Amino acid sequence: MIMSKPSKFNRGVSRRAVLKGAAGAVGLAAGSGAITGFPYVHSADPKVLRYLGTAVNAGDEISKKCLADTGIKIEYITVTTDDVTKRVITQPNSFDVLDTEYFSLKKLVPSGNIFALDAKKIKQFDNITPVFTKGQLPNGKKIGDQGTAPWKVLYLEGANSKKFSTTPTEFVTLIPTVYNADTLGIRPDLIKRPISSWSELLNPEFKGKASILNIPSIGIMDAAMVVEATGQHKYADKGNMTKAEIDLTMKIMTEAKKAGQFRAFWKDFNESVNLMAAGETVIQSMWSPAVTKVRSMGIACTFQPLKEGYRSWASGFCVSKAVSGPKLDWAYEFVNWYLSGWAGAYLNRQGYYSAVLSTAKANMTADEWGYWMEGKAAVGDIKAPDGTILEKAGSKRDGGSYDDRMGGVACWNAVMDENDYMVRKWNEFIAA
Repeated sequence: MIMSKPSKFNRGVSRRAVLKGAAGAVGLAAGSGAITGFPYVHSADPKVLRYLGTAVNAGDEISKKCLADTGIKIEYITVTTDDVTKRVITQPNSFDVLDTEYFSLKKLVPSGNIFALDAKKIKQFDNITPVFTKGQLPNGKKIGDQGTAPWKVLYLEGANSKKFSTTPTEFVTLIPTVYNADTLGIRPDLIKRPISSWSELLNPEFKGKASILNIPSIGIMDAAMVVEATGQHKYADKGNMTKAEIDLTMKIMTEAKKAGQFRAFWKDFNESVNLMAAGETVIQSMWSPAVTKVRSMGIACTFQPLKEGYRSWASGFCVSKAVSGPKLDWAYEFVNWYLSGWAGAYLNRQGYYSAVLSTAKANMTADEWGYWMEGKAAVGDIKAPDGTILEKAGSKRDGGSYDDRMGGVACWNAVMDENDYMVRKWNEFIAA
């Protein structure tokens, strides 16, 4: 899901850029355990890694903590989702560490420009949630696999291979870091009735008050969830549509647009926040931290569970093929630090989920873990980044527990094989 360096609650980012904003807040204000095991002795030679990504996992607090613990200085290169892909393919020497989503791998891996990391060098690899490795929750429940589910593209056949392996190998495309289950955001104070289906996005009751995000590989998935929920089509795989299915989906959405259903199409985190906070929209595609941001402003906003399930996404780390020597060692050190707990707890407090739940839990209070992960009522107040109260003691998180949310995943972000056609049809819809 961003483009310039994010600030508190993010400025001008497009794609979940938010992480360091909105709820990231929540976590740091609540307090966390200190990380141990990374003693850093100051050196005359700085360790610098250029970090290319969309700010999903980025933030000043993370880079400062990493520098303090490891001596590694992170230089963020923050761009849009599409620009991440373009830069990897055309400028592999311009970055060291890559932070990207799994759905982009079918474009990136064939380029040969990313380096497969060795799972044996990742200390917490065996503790990564089976959501990534097996397509199931820690309790064994299977989850939806439509689209680019991470476990389908997690492994490569060999160190220099451009082919995905259908069975586990030592060589990993992306070391998992963060993921979530997305849904619609609503203004319950303005709607004043239960919302339980994706189909509500096209309900004429919300004419001129609805919005969908304008990022093709994500927006078209939300559109497909809506179309299927209205009963107009049943997709074999919403994340890998045929051209005929893309045409049908865009036809239905274009008709709704021409009828005045949509107030706006947002790309930027702040756009989604402002639309909802101002009441210009009452129902729209939304990301969890954006909902958190609206609520931190004292405005009712709900990350609404829906009967058809969630659309999920996932991100991870790899490195440029140009990285070698000491810099490659630093990259492994950085990834190991990232999975060791402090950053994971930070991500969990954003409303996202860490790939290694055990280390994140060790860096959160029991009340934080209960609220964010177990669906329990908060014992104390949950605070926003500016210190204001986000949720009062006794509140429960929208959508319930981790198992409730991730167990309700219906599909993952779109496969990029049909990207050119999909993007063209999506842009025609936006321009209609």
